[in-house]
Amino acid sequence: MSDNWYSGNADDDADQHRGWLLGHFIAPETPGSAVRATGDLEVKWGIHPKGQQRPEWTADDQRTTMLLLVSGRFRLDLTTGSTVLQRQGDYVVWGPGTDHSWQAEDDSVVVTIRWPSIG
Repeated sequence: MSDNWYSGNADDDADQHRGWLLGHFIAPETPGSAVRATGDLEVKWGIHPKGQQRPEWTADDQRTTMLLLVSGRFRLDLTTGSTVLQRQGDYVVWGPGTDHSWQAEDDSVVVTIRWPSIG
């Protein structure tokens, strides 16, 4: 397989890096991963059963983030307010310095995109 393209399945690949499919933490020397290793952004495929939550808040994250609902009902709490994503395609974008936590109110699938990808 060429190093400049990759075809995979989000469910299968998500187990390798806690759901993250693209980002700085993917080792480019791993077969099929060179094109997914990037410092530009991070993409996560998140499958969350009803009731699963992140009880702790992030701490001073300095990236911009987009959370996109694929299915389910998902609550996002930000230091500036809260929102519930409930219709397929609902999304939220927040900037650097805004902390967050979340809870899956129903079985949910979400895509998270963060940029830049920094450790």
